[in-house]
Amino acid sequence: MRLLSWNIHKGIGGRDRRYSLARIIDCIEAENPDLVCLQEVDRLVRRSGFDDQPRLLARYFRCQGVFQANVHVGRGAYGNLVLSRWPVASRHRITLRLANRKPRGAQLLLVDSPEGPLHLVHTHLGLAERERRWQVDRLLDHALFRGADRHPTVIVGDFNDWRDALAPGTLADRGFAQVTSPVSRFRTFPAWLALGALDKAFVRGGVEVRHARVVRTSLAKAASDHLPLVIDFHLG
Repeated sequence: MRLLSWNIHKGIGGRDRRYSLARIIDCIEAENPDLVCLQEVDRLVRRSGFDDQPRLLARYFRCQGVFQANVHVGRGAYGNLVLSRWPVASRHRITLRLANRKPRGAQLLLVDSPEGPLHLVHTHLGLAERERRWQVDRLLDHALFRGADRHPTVIVGDFNDWRDALAPGTLADRGFAQVTSPVSRFRTFPAWLALGALDKAFVRGGVEVRHARVVRTSLAKAASDHLPLVIDFHLG
């Protein structure tokens, strides 16, 4: 099974500042993932031509789409999107907004994969370290998260964690292993000269990772300000 996680920057290129959802689609299609977790996805926002990106992407890939609008922009919004080839048995969204900070959130999906139920947690954390620590604690202590403890779990997304400070703390204490380690192999930002390993994945409970890598094609470097993360895994 293959998962792709990517902050698509609303489909706006990191260097040329040109909006092109087609470049995003081409990059995703080249990797042929079964699950796609995208951050900064626009819906009905001027800068992206008022495109309904969640609907367009779900229709193009013929997948089930689950969108979480976090930040409102005019009459539209942007947020997190999961695309799944497989049925989604349950879906929840929780807020991770700390007072006076930009709205953030997490999606909690139970996916009926061919190898059994998968608890997929998709998020985009804040810019300040204190904020991120609070967000991870809130996520892991939330009743909706704890209610799926018996299932194999993947937590993935843009963690904005430049110093890789979250992995050895609460996540490790709760039994999560970091997939995106060592960070020297998983630098994703900025796309054209990647220095920061901001896009991360953690697994627990029978998720067997076969391979994880960053997509460094010329198209990926142009399409967004982040590079995509790809993970091949099985459920043990």
